[in-house]
Amino acid sequence: MPTRWNCREEKLLAMTTEKPPRETRRPAPERVAAFRTGIAAETMAAGLLIAKGYRILARRFRTPHGEIDLVARRRNLLAFIEVKARGRIEDAAYAVTLYQQQRIIAAAQAWMMGHPEHSGFDMRFDVILIAPKRLPTHLIAAFDASQ
Repeated sequence: MPTRWNCREEKLLAMTTEKPPRETRRPAPERVAAFRTGIAAETMAAGLLIAKGYRILARRFRTPHGEIDLVARRRNLLAFIEVKARGRIEDAAYAVTLYQQQRIIAAAQAWMMGHPEHSGFDMRFDVILIAPKRLPTHLIAAFDASQ
């Protein structure tokens, strides 16, 4: 007659039994390259802003509404900066769509709600365009929240 297991023994056996490793899906090499390019571009943009006298308050700030690449402060001005890296400066400029602007504005509002100490500051939405073999281009007040 086979032995009977109780529930406690089954749980103990389940905990000690080796489980096969879960297969993790690796991102496509193109996505990894794009991610690294984006991080490098944001680092370059942050360096440019620091050289211009800005203080970086946040990098890659994420909300359910969207993401802000950089939040920077200079005196009583708060700048929310979108960084775009493309093969050509013109392509980078056209990559900031109206939909993306709305998402950045919504994310900026979420950031302001979480940081009430900056409520009296002026706000501005800038874009920094990055292309190979070119200096970064800083578009000041590239769009505003009234759109």
